[in-house]
Amino acid sequence: MASMKFGFGQALTRKEDEALLRGAGCYVADVAPAGALHAVVLRSPHAHAGFTVGDLAGVKAMPGVRLVLTGADTAALGPLPTPGVLPGVDIKVPHYPILALDVVRHVGDAVAFVVADTLEQAKDASEAIVIDWQPRPHVIGAMEALQKGAAPVWSDRPNLAFETTLGDAEATKQAFAKAARTVSTTIVNQRLVTNYMDTRGVIAEFDGERYTLTLGSQGSHIIRDIICGDVLKLPLDKMRVITPDVGGGFGTKLFPYREYALAAVAAEKLRKPVKWIGDRSEHFLGDSHGRDNISTATLAIDDKGRFLALDIDIVADMGAYLSCYAPYIPWLGGAMATGSYDIPVCHVRLRAAYTNTVPVDAYRGAGRPEASYLIERAVDNVARELGMAPDVLRRKNLIRPSALPYTTPTGKVYDSGDFAGTLARAQELIDWKGFNKRAALAKRAGKLRGIGIATYVEACGNNGPETAHLTLDRDGGVTVLIGSQSTGQGHQTSYAQLVAERLDLPPERVRVVQGDTDRIKTGAGTGGSSSIPIGGVSVDRASKTLAEQLKELAADALEASAGDMEIADGSIKVAGTDRAISFQELAAHPKAT
Repeated sequence: MASMKFGFGQALTRKEDEALLRGAGCYVADVAPAGALHAVVLRSPHAHAGFTVGDLAGVKAMPGVRLVLTGADTAALGPLPTPGVLPGVDIKVPHYPILALDVVRHVGDAVAFVVADTLEQAKDASEAIVIDWQPRPHVIGAMEALQKGAAPVWSDRPNLAFETTLGDAEATKQAFAKAARTVSTTIVNQRLVTNYMDTRGVIAEFDGERYTLTLGSQGSHIIRDIICGDVLKLPLDKMRVITPDVGGGFGTKLFPYREYALAAVAAEKLRKPVKWIGDRSEHFLGDSHGRDNISTATLAIDDKGRFLALDIDIVADMGAYLSCYAPYIPWLGGAMATGSYDIPVCHVRLRAAYTNTVPVDAYRGAGRPEASYLIERAVDNVARELGMAPDVLRRKNLIRPSALPYTTPTGKVYDSGDFAGTLARAQELIDWKGFNKRAALAKRAGKLRGIGIATYVEACGNNGPETAHLTLDRDGGVTVLIGSQSTGQGHQTSYAQLVAERLDLPPERVRVVQGDTDRIKTGAGTGGSSSIPIGGVSVDRASKTLAEQLKELAADALEASAGDMEIADGSIKVAGTDRAISFQELAAHPKAT
């Protein structure tokens, strides 16, 4: 097949950018249905406390107030679930209520949902709610939570949420016994908070039969399935979820949140649209956090500087509740613990702890960056202890191409890679050998200059499978329906280029539709670096199928063999002739469906 004009490797201007740069985007906060009411969430100022809500009659009578929901009003709803549990690990998932009933377990825990005509009226009413707080002992920090005598986050269970292991403990112990030296490294992957361009929000509508939620997400189907099916306990066809433009997700917008269910309940009760938009401060209190692991890696080394074994101890802070995929994240990281190094045996101990803090969940790589940071810091520490250059130590221990396919001691299979070759090429590109000269020049100028090495093996594509559906439109363009969700990555451009590779259409003639559960029947959303590895493959295969179908139609219309058809510039022609038919004409073909 001839090289496509708009296919791989061709320079393209991103389709998305002009509208976004000119302020013509439509984010969830921009959506304003007629007559929409405004909501705020009243959140706990305490890390741990019992509480009683005072009489609400006066609050409900305040100007503009339409509804006040408390834990008693939402007790019949299902809790936020935790689908990301671990295989073979018994995890007793605590009840994660849509509104706390009588105990709060972290600053920001949701206590009430207030709806009024204006945002100011809703805020005034939420501040007027009288609550009798009874503070309880609390614990902050996973290591502290696992200490004997630590304040319990939950009265009916220990602060140890779960414990599991990976690898071979006995083989690792034996390897350590033979080691010439061992070096331990303890690091903190600190707790992080996402800070995307547009904060989370939701507009809920109810027409008497179905709910429609418009919200910023990383996958409309995930939100629908959990909020409608698990929380509201309704058939999935009772809810439509629409995601408009999204200004960043980073993992944090992948999950269902309390406000989505609360807005849906309020819209049903009031029969009017209900809009909640989180503010910047609230984002720190109500959206999932990331990371928060304390890990120790100990490498066993022989007398030649070769790695013999790796022992890792991870303590992961879960926060007060188990958020959607929280247990899975440090476990996934542990599985990538050996990175790109030939380490024969490994043992990973993972303990997860409840603390009186905001729950954590997937964020920016979800476990894999934590693992990479740990092993790379550990390798650098070994190099210092041995007095060996960090690149020399790495070359000595990186997996060799001759060992591929290579199975790591945690069960991951690497099918390809030249890790030492990649390192050598990187050093060449950055003039590694010339660093000392650059550092000396910088020092004379009163500046510090550093250099370092890190390797990273990614385990991506975990969010599939994904289905792409392509149709030829009447105007000769193509519409792509896919369940992934762009949060700024440029899916419109990426998918258009995949389509162009098969159909040679300019990007402006490819329409990519995401984020609508009514138009798109299934979808895994965007997470785990899956959009191109999984969604892109689906788009490519669907494009190939459509190209073959169009060739069959063109062959019928041109009375030629399908094998003689060529695609070029939005049309199909008989190879070696000027006989051609445009996509637009094919769309009107009697056999087109």
